[in-house]
Amino acid sequence: MNHISLITINFNSHSHTIKLLQSIEEIEKKDMKFSVIIVDNASVKKSVDIIREYINKQQKGKSYDLILLENKENIGFSGGNNKGILYALHKLQSTHVLLINNDTILDKKILIELLNCSEASSIGIVTSKIYFAKGHEFYKNRYNNKELGNILWYAGGIIDWKNMVGMHRGVDEVDNQQYDKVEDTDFASGCCILIKKEILEKVGMLDERFFLYYEDSDYSIRVKKSGYRVIYCPKAIMWHNNAGSTGGSGSNLQDYYITRNRLLFGMQYAPLRTKVALLKEAIKLLFSGRQWQKKGILDFFRGEFFKGSFKSFPEIIK
Repeated sequence: MNHISLITINFNSHSHTIKLLQSIEEIEKKDMKFSVIIVDNASVKKSVDIIREYINKQQKGKSYDLILLENKENIGFSGGNNKGILYALHKLQSTHVLLINNDTILDKKILIELLNCSEASSIGIVTSKIYFAKGHEFYKNRYNNKELGNILWYAGGIIDWKNMVGMHRGVDEVDNQQYDKVEDTDFASGCCILIKKEILEKVGMLDERFFLYYEDSDYSIRVKKSGYRVIYCPKAIMWHNNAGSTGGSGSNLQDYYITRNRLLFGMQYAPLRTKVALLKEAIKLLFSGRQWQKKGILDFFRGEFFKGSFKSFPEIIK
């Protein structure tokens, strides 16, 4: 029997985490064992206490375990998920892990559909169709009320290697079943990744140098280089409050990690011409970029792949 461990990260965002846990209660879990692991990345005491209180109230009568792992420092999306993965594999003997952003709401059939899409031995990881949470669309004034909640955030990933940009297929489009085919995709979104135990044993876990952002693209490429497929599964559905846990689009945190990690990812996997272009762009940004873009570039060149608490950069989350 399959044993699925759903893993999510909390960082001072208990309201999102509890809404996710509430949606998990409605998921169909027939013919499988199921566990939920919440990894807290050194949140303030109030945030952790609220989640712990919720778990203590909800655990009674549950057919699945709710487990809270607490870190003493923020070890990022990659490090936090790796801690949850190790617990799932070694303490729970899970056959699959499902990495889920905490600022999401899950469709009740998501597990069944993801497992159906992952059955072939050639498939390494599976990702879902993801909508913007209703009212959190980038351009919500563009749509009518009936369309809200049906606007695509991700319907497969595309990597433009020439310009070293990862893109979400279908983003901002109304879903009219135009992306309803199960198919290979360039990268699985870290918002939702189902990984088999054997893949973790062969490929390894997330690269903690990335800390946050591009770790999903890196893992997808590593899975493909190991001879497995990365699959987009459109019948598996979730809704995402975009960047709900990281200060929102355009934040200092995004400026820093996306700039730094795009360089890290590109210099590992991009064609030579793109690598040269990336280096030229980085040098230009050192003079004309925003503060945290400059910091990200300098840390890349220094080889300082920060994994510690955000306290080291107190301004970054403002």
